[in-house]
Order: sequence, then structure tokens, then C-alpha cells
Amino acid sequence: MSTLPSAPSGRQIQPADALADPHARAGPELLASLGSDPAAGLNATEAEARLRRQGPNTLTSRSGPPAWLRFLGQFHDPLLYTLLAVGAIKALIGDPREALVIWSVTLINAVIGYVQENRAETAIAALARSVRTEVTVIRGGQPRRLPSEQLVAGDLVQLEAGDKVPADLRLLQARSLQVDESALTGESQPVAKGTAAAPLNTPLAERSGMTFAGSFITAGQGQGLVVATADATEVGRISTSLQEQVNLSTPLTRQFARFSTTILWIILVLALLTFLVGLLRGRAPAEMFDGAVALAVGAIPEELPAIVTITLAIGVNRMARRNAIIRKLPAVEALGSTTVICSDKTGTLTQNRMTVREVYAGGVVLRLEDLWPEAPAAAPEPQAPEPDAADPFAADPLADNVALRETLLAGLLCNDARPSQDETLLGDPTETALLVAAQSAGLDRDRSLDRHPRRDAIPFAAEQQFMATLHGNARILVKGSVETVLARCSHQLGADGREQPLVAPTIEAVVTAMAGRGQRVLAFAVGRAEPRQTRLEPDDVAADLVFLGLQGMLDPPRPEAIQAVAACQAAGITVKMITGDHLETARSIARQIGLGRPAAAGQGREVRALEGRELEAMSPDQLAACVGETDVFARVAPIQKLALVRALQAGGAVVAMTGDGVNDAPALKQADIGIAMGRGGTEVAREAADMLLTDDNFASIEAAVEEGRAIALNLRKTLAFVLPVNGGASMTILFAALFGLELPVTALQVLWLNMINALLMSVPLAFEPKAPLLMQQPPRPPGQPLLTPALIQRVLLISLFNWALIFSLFSWGQAQGGSLELSRTMAIQGLVLSQVVYLLSISQIGKQPLRWIRRGWQQFTQAPVLMLGLGLALLLQVVFSQLGWMNAFFATAPLGMTQWWICALPMLPMIPLAVLAEWIDPTTGRHERSAR
Repeated sequence: MSTLPSAPSGRQIQPADALADPHARAGPELLASLGSDPAAGLNATEAEARLRRQGPNTLTSRSGPPAWLRFLGQFHDPLLYTLLAVGAIKALIGDPREALVIWSVTLINAVIGYVQENRAETAIAALARSVRTEVTVIRGGQPRRLPSEQLVAGDLVQLEAGDKVPADLRLLQARSLQVDESALTGESQPVAKGTAAAPLNTPLAERSGMTFAGSFITAGQGQGLVVATADATEVGRISTSLQEQVNLSTPLTRQFARFSTTILWIILVLALLTFLVGLLRGRAPAEMFDGAVALAVGAIPEELPAIVTITLAIGVNRMARRNAIIRKLPAVEALGSTTVICSDKTGTLTQNRMTVREVYAGGVVLRLEDLWPEAPAAAPEPQAPEPDAADPFAADPLADNVALRETLLAGLLCNDARPSQDETLLGDPTETALLVAAQSAGLDRDRSLDRHPRRDAIPFAAEQQFMATLHGNARILVKGSVETVLARCSHQLGADGREQPLVAPTIEAVVTAMAGRGQRVLAFAVGRAEPRQTRLEPDDVAADLVFLGLQGMLDPPRPEAIQAVAACQAAGITVKMITGDHLETARSIARQIGLGRPAAAGQGREVRALEGRELEAMSPDQLAACVGETDVFARVAPIQKLALVRALQAGGAVVAMTGDGVNDAPALKQADIGIAMGRGGTEVAREAADMLLTDDNFASIEAAVEEGRAIALNLRKTLAFVLPVNGGASMTILFAALFGLELPVTALQVLWLNMINALLMSVPLAFEPKAPLLMQQPPRPPGQPLLTPALIQRVLLISLFNWALIFSLFSWGQAQGGSLELSRTMAIQGLVLSQVVYLLSISQIGKQPLRWIRRGWQQFTQAPVLMLGLGLALLLQVVFSQLGWMNAFFATAPLGMTQWWICALPMLPMIPLAVLAEWIDPTTGRHERSAR
């Protein structure tokens, strides 16, 4: 074995003599240089030693902008620019107290935003890293699935369609291999690969004998020798200009930014109007400038950007806990508007635990659990034989039925599943089910492979719908969809081992019956090869095959998927099944999980279904007309998934699409939310998706939609709370200026109110738990504006109340002979206390008060952030008015018990007013009201 030096930093350094210009060197030469066996690869001991010396196969992380620069970025907002400028003016004219408070408000919001953005970026990046890329490596002569981080130079890596190339590889084997290298070379189309060496000065994009880290296998199979890992790969050499960053910008955050800019201009115009009107009424410029500042700082909702970021970050973490990993942040908000979910069947709606239940061979149907033949169909018209009770005295079916033995043997040999070292089976669930079926019938995998050694194979691909293997006894075995295999057959094998003319209608009737029982049906056939043939081509299996039989596998629905489908339907979300399976199989599973509508006769469910061949014959207009009414799409090719997504979107639907194959990527990118499988999905599908399911379970999609709705609801609650507080304060100051009245609150006091409002009362709304009946409401319209007409009415109603409250308490204090400071203090305290009631009215506590009272502290612990925020807010308000140094700083006065009771009185009218606001704008809480 060759020894590779280690880098001082722990990162890998490739030896120049072993790995220089691998594209120009022959495979055997590189194998010898790296001390790797062409058949066995590296042994485990040597691989572990190299990994310790070279370090993991991961790119060195590139640091993003420094922390101080990201912190300064929090001030990059027009609203905060305005506050900073106002603070600077206040400082220049000799009012450092107000300048200090203004800057404190902006600083607090910047700190909140920085901390939460940093947490969000860290969480999303960590979740992305948690989805490991696994590769098939030959070590010690045995194939193993390992994390790509454990690869070392000299490893032999198996490649197949859908894989992400984990390192720079020199190809040793290639069969119809095509690779997408667009991320590295810019070539938009997949390029064909081979094993030939290239001239020394060949450009990177033309090195056909190499595959490079980060590219994707789009077709074919191959085997490559690892010649560079980590930073020594081609992508590693150019990655110094790359940074691992998470973009937290979404359509919603951009909508909030536009909203903030619009609000800013309105506020500046009103502030200027306040200043000019006051001057015209003979008020002092300094006094009116203070009023204009008070209006500006009172009206600016500076906490909104931070709240949006916090809410989205919380949503990402909540979704991750429910097995949905967000890769692209806009998916969080799109989930709340989802109207259609297009889901694959196998493994997502079903358990992906395939079991062969029935075999049809030699004209008879057999149940695998007893392996006894059933009586063949005797009717003159083609019909499906039904399995009857087994005869315990019947002869051995494998001895009496040659077609049965050959069907099971074909499922064993035309198969890539294999036992692992711990005797568990590795491979696709369909293939492991075929392996178990053959072994249960007494066929031994190793002995069968010794008698029929594999020479070549055509791997399964979604477009061709079959797999074929070439064996040493001049035999070609084929398995695939019934339609594909039957179209290539001219004869069928009888129970006596003799070839007979193919009777396709009878076979198709059997398939329909098996599929009607919910089984996934595969067909098997055999063909002849040349005695010395070592290469299998598609033309070799194009015709003249002999049909062997069928195997029917049952994959029961997930119980949790049945519940999730029902929950989606109750939420106004349409669920559609898109599958490559037989129409009747898909229809049977669809009925079991609750798709479709109740049948007219009152028994079962009516499931509307179409096949891929029917879709092919439709024009775009015809497809758009029928796609909304169809529940199941069967025998669908990957390219048709893209057409279905576009047709649904053309009808105004917000579409979530699941996919796991290499050819599902276009549909995943086109969908509003592309969802890839974290367990069984290909790397190509994962890269194209917005969200990954770590458990490949449809119930996790429903959970993610629920979390998306909760995020949208919490943001609406925040708007419904923040805007009336700002609106009431600004209306008060504007009214006082226009009518020449004494200002009921000063700029300094409004800043304190904003600080309490932003930090302790509105931010906790982002942490609100989801409503209990959130999924019993229709989806939020995707084009819905931030401020709906109903929300505007709510904001105006509460703003007017806040305005009247401030003036009333201020006027009462003045009428009782109180000082200006006392009157203003009462106005501020009354506003805060009434806002406590209003906050509770739009929170989960206010939606079901009786339940909260009955369950007491147990219920309060479900909203700890909100309760903590309210408690601290009330404590600080006491400090605000009762401590002498706070009185001196904010120009406030201590309140007596009677005055506190007067300030608390507005809490009573706020209760019916909040109920009225809920009636006007039920969007923030209609689901909770229905729960009562």
C-alpha cells in the first residue's frame, strides 16, 4: 500500500507522483500508484489509516462577513436610518437624553435582529449538513454504504443515476454514463463519460474519463477510483471564492421591507405637517420639533423586521423537529398557502415494506405464504384466476411448475439487492421483496449466482421501465412494468417448461385482478444471448422475449398517512397521487387512504384516475381542464410530472410536489414547494428541492404545512398588535399639533413605549404555539397583501380607541389638578395596561380563556415566552413611574393607588372592543373561535 503524506493543518495533500494529471493516465496505472486492488479496493484498515492522515472528505468552510459587519447590517433599514438621524439631531441641539433613548431603541432592535438571524442561519446550515450524502464503496471486496466524508484516495466508488459525485474520480467502468457538470464547467447539458485517458492538456470540460466532485450522475452506471478529495478536488481549488451562506430573504421579508418604506414616507409627511401646523399656530419651534419627533418615533414600527426573522427562524426549527428540513427559506411561507399536494405513492403514502403476496406463472395464481397452485381460469373469455384455499397434499409447486421456478429465479438474479454483513438486506424495497420471495421458496442467492454469473446489466430507469441482466449461460433476464415487458414478448413459458404463444389478454386480466387487490405487479421474461456475449444492449431485449410470470407485491398504506390526508382535505388542500404503478394498484391504495369522494351508491370511494398514455394524448388546454378533477395519475413518466405541475399552477394552485428520482428534478424546481425524500431520494432530487423529509412520510408534509400556516398566522397577529399601538400614539400627537393642544406624551415617553412594545410584548407573538384547529381552515390566498381590508379596519378601530384612551386619561389627570408629568404618566400606563388585554385577545390564551382557567398553570407553561414578556413589561412599567431616577429621566411622576385603578379602567372596554375587532377581522383567530 502506498503512503500518503498528511497536511500540517489536517487537510489532505495529494502526492504529485501518484495523482498528477489523473485524466491522462490509465486506470491500472493509477490503481497501482494508489495501492488499490481493481476488484477489492482498499481494505478497511488501510482506509481508516488514510482517513486519519488525510482528514475527512469535506471542503474547508469559508467564513462569511465578520460578526461586526453583520451586526451593522441590522441598521440597514430606512426606518432605523430615520431614528438614528433623529437621535443625532437631538444630540446636536443639546438633548442627550432623548438621543440616548432613541439610539437605545435602535440598538435593542439591532441586537434582537442580529441574534435571531445568526440563530436562523446557523440552524438552517446545520440542518443542511445533517442530511448526509452516502456512497457505495468497494472495500475488502464488499460493497458498503458509507458517508461521503469517509472517502479516501484509492477508494473504488460505484456510481448510478441520481448520485452526487462525492470526490474527483478516474473512471474505471462506465455504462451509458452521463454526468451533469454544469456547476463546475458551465455546460448546460449532461456529458457522456467513458474510461479512456485524455491528452495531458485537455480542458477540464473535455476530460471524459473523469467525474468531478459536486457533479451529478443523470444516467447510466459506472465505477471510479478516488484520486482527489476535499480541497484537492477541482471544486475545492476554486472554492476560495465561495462562502457557505444562508439567504434569509424571502418574498415575505421583501414585502415587509416595501411596507416599511411606504410607512416611512407617510410618517415623514405627517411629522413635517405636525411641525408646520404647530409653527403656524405660534408654538415654539423646539416644542414642535419635539412633537414631530414624537410622532415619527411613535409611528415607526421598527420591530417588524426583527419579528419577521424571528418567526421564520422559529418555523424552521419547528419543522425540523417534525421531520421536515427546510433548504430554502421561502418554502416556509409558501407552505402556508399550499392548495394542492402531489405525492408519490411508494414509501410516502405507503410503508415501503414490499412483500410478494401472489405469483402468476404457468397459468396459475399462487399465494406465496403457502406456495400451492390455484385452479386456472376455465372461462373462454380472458379472466383472472383468483387464489383459493391451499391444498396441503398438493405436490411441490417448484417441481411441478417450471414457469414458477423460472419466475422466482428471474426475480432473484435480475436484482441488485444483497445481504449485508449483519444478514440484513440492502437495496431497493421492491428488489429485497423479490429476494425474500425466492429465498422463501428455497432458492439460494449465492448458489444461483454461481450457476448463472452476471456478465452485464442494463439498470432500471424511469423512462424505460425495465431492468435487464446478462448471465454466463447465454441467458438474458428482464423485469419491469407489465406493459413494457409484454410488448417485448412473443411467447410465454408454460408450467411444463415449454414455450407457448403469448396470450396477452389473459395476462392483462390477471394483472388487473392483482392490482385491484392493491398489489404492485412486475412482469418477468427471459431472452437468448450469444454464447460469448459480454455486453448487453437495449436492442438485445427489444423483442422475441419469453414471458415467465408475474409477481404481485403488497405495500400497505401508512396509518399516519391516512390521517394526514384527511387533515389536508379538512384544511382545503387537495391531495393527488402521482405514481409509476399500475392504474388499478394506484386506485386501490387511493381508496384506502381516502382520496376521491364517496361513491354515489354510498359504498366505498369514487377515485378519478388517468394513465400517462392518456396524458400524452392531451393538449395543454385539455390537461388544464382535467387535472383539477383527477385524483390519481398512474404510469406517469417523470417529464409528465412537470406538465402536471404547470397545469395545476395555470389554474391558480399553489403546488407542493414530492419526488425522489433524478428525473423528478424539473418538476421539483417548477413546484412552489419541491419536496425530496431524505432517505430514499437521489442527490439530484435533494439539490432541486426546497424541503427534505427525513422520514419520507406524507404525514411530515401535512405537519410542515401546519407549521407554515402557524407562521403566517403569527405574523398577522404581530401586525394586528403593533400597528394599533403605533397608530394610536401618532394620531394623538398629530391631533394635538393640529388643534394646538398640549402633547399628551413626549417623544421620550413614546420611545419607552416602543421599547417595551417591541421587546417584551410583540416579539413573544412569534413564539406562539400553533392553534389547535389550524388545519380546519382553507389555505391563505398566495397573493394576499399584508394589510387586508379587514385588518386595516381592525387597526383603525384599535388605533382610535388608543387615541381616545390617551387623551381621556391625560385630560382626566389635568382636570384633577395633576401635574403635566402625572397626566402623561397616566396616559402611558393606561395605554400599556389596555394593550395587555388586547395582546391576550389575539393570543392563544385569549382564544380559549375557559380552558386556560380550568387547566391553570399547566396551560400557561405552553406559552412561556408570552407570559414572561407580559410579566417583565408590567414590572418595567412600575419602575417607569414609581422610581425617582426614572421620573427624572422620562419626565414621569409616581402614581397613587387610585390613579393606578383609573389607568386600569380602560382594560374593561378593551374586552368587548377586542371581540368586535375579532368579528371584523376573523383571519387572526377564526379557527380558535370554531374550537369553542
